Amino acid sequence: MRAIAEIDADITAAREELANVRGTSTEVYARIVGYYRSVRNWNKGKREEYNHRKLFVADEGKVANRLGGLATVINPAEVTAAAMAELGATASASSARVGSVDRIEVFTRKACPNCPPVKECVASLSLAKTEIDVDTEAGSARAAELGVFSTPTVVLFDAAGAEVSRAFTARELKAALAREPEPVLGF
Repeated sequence: MRAIAEIDADITAAREELANVRGTSTEVYARIVGYYRSVRNWNKGKREEYNHRKLFVADEGKVANRLGGLATVINPAEVTAAAMAELGATASASSARVGSVDRIEVFTRKACPNCPPVKECVASLSLAKTEIDVDTEAGSARAAELGVFSTPTVVLFDAAGAEVSRAFTARELKAALAREPEPVLGF
């Protein structure tokens, strides 16, 4: 047990340390009426509304548990045709492989304006691919499992099932596939 004098000394030291802290103001942008704008430029009423907002960070483990364990049910190696239909997904496979990438999963939405170019790029690839509609419950669960927060997102996997890379545009996908696999260095 600590003595009151020790606690008071720690409090005094912490106050002195905080008194010497210097920083710069931070520009905070938040969504307001359909677009992002600096909070300091908001009117008084909107600023008060912002002060009442609750911000949170999703813990992946808790998200999977709240989804009724669906995130752990979907194993890409064991996806059946029925499960693919439930995902709102389409799958195709080919024996060709590009670099260390063995297969890809493409997360899309029907209403996504940026998804068609990525879908078109993915369709031209000779890799095993799975398109997952995140608007479905199972698709949302798979996205939560992998930490996918936007569409389109293309997750590239190696033969062992480990994630190699991610791409969000057709250009990024082509660049990721064009890279040569890096050598593994052993010590």
